[in-house]
Amino acid sequence: MAGICALKCPCFRSPSSPSFSFNLLRSISYRARLSRIYAFSSNDIKVGSNIEVEGTPWRVIEFLHVKPGKGAAYVRTTLRNYLTGNQVDKTFRAGSKIEEADIFKETKQYTYKDSSQYVFMDLSSFEEFRLNEKDVGDKSKWLKEGMDCNLLFWKGKVIDFELPITVKLTVVEVDPGVKGDTAQGGSKPATVDTGAVVTVPLFIERGQEIMVDTRTGQYMSRA
Repeated sequence: MAGICALKCPCFRSPSSPSFSFNLLRSISYRARLSRIYAFSSNDIKVGSNIEVEGTPWRVIEFLHVKPGKGAAYVRTTLRNYLTGNQVDKTFRAGSKIEEADIFKETKQYTYKDSSQYVFMDLSSFEEFRLNEKDVGDKSKWLKEGMDCNLLFWKGKVIDFELPITVKLTVVEVDPGVKGDTAQGGSKPATVDTGAVVTVPLFIERGQEIMVDTRTGQYMSRA
């Protein structure tokens, strides 16, 4: 992804400092992961698999194993390019070897927005990672300061991030509930403190906290 960078404090850190130890452990962990990367079969493909095609990391969005009456079996996939966000359809011969992308996750805290960039911080080393608005996309409507997210790294670069599956948000604007409204029945739109609009049951009122599924944007329950 363009525009993603990491900032490190320029001050010297001795080998005994916590930051130095953290970065050393992360480097060792990264080399250990490299040794485990292997070429797996297209038969192992599933939704969420990370593969490398022509030197680029892709995530499997959809897949279908096809075994025609005549001819060789194959796997039809829809892939999303981690670097550009583009989606393509690609077919692999059944049993063919595919390189698995060496993508790993690290938890960082979203701290604040600086102009058009979202700033995440490693609370151990205080290293900052910045993502541009276009890289964050629609996920921004669920981001709150102080939220822990998973940053995805590939070859030392941040290529994506993951929100928590569920988040607690506060309703800041909604039509008032009507006496007698229950959990069953109609629904209404509510604006939460991140600016997102969520469809909620009629009994939800302003100031209440609700749980929302960030994958679907759906109301789950009162917090």
